[in-house]
Amino acid sequence: MEERVKSLVVERPGRLSIETRAIPEPASGEIRIKVERAGICGSDIHILHGSNPFARYPRVIGHEFFGRIDKLGDGVHARLGARIVVDPVVACGTCYPCSVGRPNVCAQLAVLGVHRDGGFSEYACVPAENAHLLPDSVGDDQAPLVEPFSIAANITDHTSVFASDIALVYGAGPIGLTVIQVLKHVYGVKELIVTDRIDQRLEAARNNGADRVINTAQTALPAALADAGVTPTLIIDAACHPSILAEAIEIASPAARIGLLGFSAEPSTIVQQKVTAKELAIHASRLNSGKFAKVIDWFASGTLQPERLITHRFGLDDYAIAFDTFEHNPTECCKVQLIF
Repeated sequence: MEERVKSLVVERPGRLSIETRAIPEPASGEIRIKVERAGICGSDIHILHGSNPFARYPRVIGHEFFGRIDKLGDGVHARLGARIVVDPVVACGTCYPCSVGRPNVCAQLAVLGVHRDGGFSEYACVPAENAHLLPDSVGDDQAPLVEPFSIAANITDHTSVFASDIALVYGAGPIGLTVIQVLKHVYGVKELIVTDRIDQRLEAARNNGADRVINTAQTALPAALADAGVTPTLIIDAACHPSILAEAIEIASPAARIGLLGFSAEPSTIVQQKVTAKELAIHASRLNSGKFAKVIDWFASGTLQPERLITHRFGLDDYAIAFDTFEHNPTECCKVQLIF
């Protein structure tokens, strides 16, 4: 009898369900993973609602996942049972972006869980080269967080970070918190300021390394910074609102760097004169370009505390509650994990 597995599938926008499918077989150059844990991301919600411009349906979603090697495709040499996490960036390796070390914007980019089936499944097949071995010092609960922290690793590599920086992070959601931890605990910035509109998220920001928090539902950010006498030298937008870039340009120090995360399709109105007069550097960042090994080292050394972000865990059969919690409970929820 054919072995069957459960997979969490977005059949079409608005329709999420568990499907029972034939167990996948790894192609040449692939491995099969027995998935053990996976994290829900905001992009999974966008795919569910049809607002991710890159998704194709039906789709097994999930790009933050961890498990053990279960089967090898032809040409693959690896240890069965090895604990691994999977970089979701699948690139061609030959186009211009790939040739300059930026496979995350490959001309033929395929992201697991977006363009091709991902990890919200009892078993998943992935390119062997995308699998990264985990040391025993990285726990099972930490493992699915390697991917979100790779987002922080990517943007901070783009902007560069100095111990003398006065850093400002817009947004204390899950990705904002990864950036906060990296800025404070990896780079040791002089001062770390975080802004959000939800008090509970600002408290989480403090717990993850913020020195100063500002609730912009109560206080205008430019005025709060002026009252404190601080001018940011590094600004990271992890909130992705169209008004942020213009404000960041206004409040940034001359020679500051601004990093942008997210995919807002709304226009932002900026004045080039201010960018040039201050000689600001504006960096966009998508996914990650080979940052998994770096993040695993950060986890293994204890430099970061990724488990601080986990607030909820659910079994696969409770996926509806898990997704509802992630989407509709921002005051209490950060990272939600599915246990397989």
